[in-house]
Amino acid sequence: MTMSDLQFPGFHHLTAVSANIRENKRFYTQDLGMRLIKRSVNQDDVSAYHLFYADAVGTPGTDVTFFDWPVDRERRGNHSVTRTALRVRDEASLGYWQSRLDDLKITRGEVGARAGRATLDFEDPEGQRLSLVVDGGAGDEPTPWAASPVPAEHQIRGLGPITMTVPSLRNTDLVLQKVMNMRPVREYADPESPTHTVHVYEMGAGGPQAELHVAVRPDLPPAQSGAGGVHHVAFRTPDDEQYHAWNDRLNRFGLRSSGEVDRYYFRSLYFREPNGVLFEIATDGPGFGVDEDMATLGDKVILPPRFEPRRAQILAGLKPID
Repeated sequence: MTMSDLQFPGFHHLTAVSANIRENKRFYTQDLGMRLIKRSVNQDDVSAYHLFYADAVGTPGTDVTFFDWPVDRERRGNHSVTRTALRVRDEASLGYWQSRLDDLKITRGEVGARAGRATLDFEDPEGQRLSLVVDGGAGDEPTPWAASPVPAEHQIRGLGPITMTVPSLRNTDLVLQKVMNMRPVREYADPESPTHTVHVYEMGAGGPQAELHVAVRPDLPPAQSGAGGVHHVAFRTPDDEQYHAWNDRLNRFGLRSSGEVDRYYFRSLYFREPNGVLFEIATDGPGFGVDEDMATLGDKVILPPRFEPRRAQILAGLKPID
C-alpha cells in the first residue's frame, strides 16, 4: 500500500461533552430524532456515561457521541472544534427543520449559503454549536430509524462538514496535507468574523461528509474545554490493514499518538494536530451490533467484556437518564 492510497472516506464520529446527560439524551433522541444506539461508559473513566447517537444501525459517519462529565460550560476560543454540521438531504428537509426548531422553541439562525451549501445554524441546550447542511444525497446512505419522531425523509443523514478553529494555519496545514493526505480545495470568509478566512480540506472522494473546515482566528483566546464543547473528532478508516498503516504512518512522521487502542466496537488511534485539537482514527468495524441485538440497541447499559466483572460497581455510579 502506497502512502497516497491511505485516504479517509470521511468522518467516523464526533465526541462532545455534556454536564446534563439526561437532557442531552432527550434532546438528541426526541428533538433531533437520532437513535441512541449505544448506552455505555467512557472506557477511560467508567464513572461517566458514553452515549452514541446515530442512524438506526450506527452507520460509521452518523455518530455524535457524548461524555457525561460534571464540568462548567466551555469557554469558546481557538485550538478547538467549533461547529458540527449534521447533513440533511435537500432544501425541503431544511424547511422541515426550520419549522421543527421553531415549534420546539430552539433558537436558530437564518438559512444561508456557506461554502456553497444551504446551512442552518442552531445550538443544543448546553451551547453545542450545530448546523444543518444540505448534502444532496452525498455520502453513504444512512438507515432511517423507524421510531424517530422525525419522518424518514427528513432525518439527519450523518456528520459533516466539521469546523475547527486555530490561531495559525501553517503547521496544521502541514499535518493535514502531508500526513493525513487531505487536499485544500477552497476558502470562504468566516461567517462569525468576515475579515478572517476558513480553509476547506477534502478527504477521499470529497463531499460534505468528507470536509474539514479550518477557521484561522489569531484574534481569539484559547478555548477552555467544558460542557457544550467538543472533545475530539474521529476520521474513518475502513479496515484493519489501513488502520495499522495509519499507525505506521504517524510513527514515521514522528507524531506522538496513543498507539493502537481497542474500543471493542472499533479500533482507535489518537493524536493531536499541531494546534492541539484531538484527532482519532477509527475503524468502521466491528460495529455496535457485536454485543447486543440490533432491535434493542441503546436500551440498556452495555459494557465491553473487560468491564463486566465490575458491572454492579459501575452501574451504581451512573445516574438514571430515562
